Amino acid sequence: MPPGKWHARNGFSAKHTAGGDGIAPNVYGPAMHFLDQAKIFVRSGAGGPGAVSFRREKFIEYGGPDGGNGGKGGDIIFEAVAGLNTLIDFRYTQHFRAPRGGGGSGSNRTGPGGDDLVIKVPIGTQILADDDERTLLADLTKEGQRIVFLRGGDGGRGNATYKTSTNRAPRQHGTGWPSEEAWVWLRLKLLADAGLVGLPNAGKSTFINAVTNAQAKVGAYAFTTTRPQLGVVRHKQREFVVADIPGLIEGAADGAGIGDRFLGHIERCRVLLHLIDANDEDVATSYRIVRDELEAYGAGLAEKPVVIALNKIDTLDDELIAALSAELEEASGAQVIPLSGAAGTGVDWVLDQLLEVIGPNENRASDEDFGESEDPVEWSPV
Repeated sequence: MPPGKWHARNGFSAKHTAGGDGIAPNVYGPAMHFLDQAKIFVRSGAGGPGAVSFRREKFIEYGGPDGGNGGKGGDIIFEAVAGLNTLIDFRYTQHFRAPRGGGGSGSNRTGPGGDDLVIKVPIGTQILADDDERTLLADLTKEGQRIVFLRGGDGGRGNATYKTSTNRAPRQHGTGWPSEEAWVWLRLKLLADAGLVGLPNAGKSTFINAVTNAQAKVGAYAFTTTRPQLGVVRHKQREFVVADIPGLIEGAADGAGIGDRFLGHIERCRVLLHLIDANDEDVATSYRIVRDELEAYGAGLAEKPVVIALNKIDTLDDELIAALSAELEEASGAQVIPLSGAAGTGVDWVLDQLLEVIGPNENRASDEDFGESEDPVEWSPV
């Protein structure tokens, strides 16, 4: 099977499940497998058939037709719920069919309607058309948000509805309206207040472990983070969510390294924290590489507010820290915060800056303002 193609049995090839077999901390509960895109089949219920029936009662002549209508088929409904931040369930269950409506019966009894099928998805899930894999059909950004994606078919008419002055005993009936069906892609864009960006080994995992309840993998090699991580920061009687994504390298927009696939998870963030490793040979170049990839990706990432931090300063002396900070400030045109996630130096300063951009909880912008671009970046799951 070619890499990156859909497979009818297990649904996902190696490309689709990159990082999907690992463990990612769940903000709301225990650790679970992480998957941020899935292809599923959905079909609403067809309408039930109408009945052909005639009234038969003792001592009552000319009873006439009394066949009832069929019941309506069940709808396919998507609902965004709290407590989920992965689409892993859709790796094992890929077909969803709502029940059809029941048939009508005599005595003008309408058939029972089919139950609606509610598909629960994480907040931040997008539904995309399968034909071009880019057309956005729905975006569930708020807890409790529900959409009727496919409507169930209406029930067929019973023969009682066909009765006229010239047709006193009709035997025709409706078979019920057909169901609707579709293949769709689900894509999850995590909802977080702040997003971490930087080159591999910039210290993003160490930082998120230090300030949140996450348990991101840390190692002395590139791409220790292979899937997005979420963590909740509690600072100055405030809480906000931080998302960590795999490191970017030069050419990520063209697929180098892990590529820019995971940048979608920070599109909704209100602020970015850009970490630069103080041990890099040229910190200014390290800064520009990531900024260039954000600009190449689009979707408004390059225009988001950014807090810049020179990380791993615990390995350097004060004079070198000052020199590197000045070099980085010249390249970025913004203030640079010296930081050590491992030693805790500068952490409170960074969190203060993030909170200043995020703003008070009660004054936060709606999900529609979480950095969504008017012209969303083209995205394909293959």
